[in-house]
Amino acid sequence: MLQIKNFSKSYDDRKVVKNVNLQVESGEIYGFIGHNGAGKTTTIKSIAGILDFEEGDILIDGKSIKQDPIACKSIMAYIPDNPELYDGLTGIKYLNFIADIYRVDSNTRTELIKKYSESFELDKNLGDSISSYSHGMKQKLAIIAALIHQPKLLLLDEPFVGLDPKASHILKEIMREICDLGGCVFFSSHVLEVVEKLCDHVCIIKSGEIIKDGTVEEVVGDQSLEDVFLELADHE
Repeated sequence: MLQIKNFSKSYDDRKVVKNVNLQVESGEIYGFIGHNGAGKTTTIKSIAGILDFEEGDILIDGKSIKQDPIACKSIMAYIPDNPELYDGLTGIKYLNFIADIYRVDSNTRTELIKKYSESFELDKNLGDSISSYSHGMKQKLAIIAALIHQPKLLLLDEPFVGLDPKASHILKEIMREICDLGGCVFFSSHVLEVVEKLCDHVCIIKSGEIIKDGTVEEVVGDQSLEDVFLELADHE
């Protein structure tokens, strides 16, 4: 579903991601972890088509994000750690705006908006201006907007920041549901306990390079993911 091939990205002639190769299969929840500045967000934004890159390619369902960005973006959704929404709109107008972009039909959008807004307990606030929303409410609205076109690939950068425990639990269930339907999830998080419990596959990146990659069982062994991460992150 997602394949990153010899991917590198530079800023001002400084290479911040270096020759990354990884593959996420349909049905997988894939955890992407690393210290601040390791290259996680740069990689995720490049997958999403927000950042251009100099070397390699990123394929989504066999299509290149560089060569066929519209086809790639039509089947994926990206949720940043701090979503920038249109504060002048109400929640429901924003969701309908996103549904229009993805050409989601009226019946489908109505059904999914009802389903997810009720699940995240945002249904009673959809008529309110987004400017009145708390950070957690904005995060929930961004999640609902990302799900409205039923993406095959869900990209998330620190998705649990700002969510209350119930909303975090619901999001985890949705992530697994997407995979059960044949999609996949690729996300970064500093909450290593969640990554260890939730993911099928995990990758550790340091200074722009992958230093560990495998199933959770392969990476963790008889340790915890936190122990493995700290050992690798501290090792020079």
